[in-house]
Amino acid sequence: MAARPPGNGGSAEPEAIEFGIAALNARLDESDLSFPATSQDVLRALDYPDVPYDSKGHTIDLSSALEEVPQSEFDNETELLDALYPVFDEARRSGGGLLGGIRDALPF
Repeated sequence: MAARPPGNGGSAEPEAIEFGIAALNARLDESDLSFPATSQDVLRALDYPDVPYDSKGHTIDLSSALEEVPQSEFDNETELLDALYPVFDEARRSGGGLLGGIRDALPF
């Protein structure tokens, strides 16, 4: 999941904003994590991060996201990302609940 921010009229191509699985994948690529790995291995390798789950910068604590996954051991990176995808998708769809929706609707 990634979204491009609106252009500012310049000629330079805007940077993509990574969130959800794309943001987590980027952090995994920068880490020294090797698979198979447990949830705790992942958290230690990534230093217990908060991961953005939408283009507005809302985050979810990776340890909380991993608690929502029915497994705690992953044979490879794809298995980890596939297991976490529904958690990030649900966080994005719920959008922070009623208060988050009201806050997002306000112009300030």
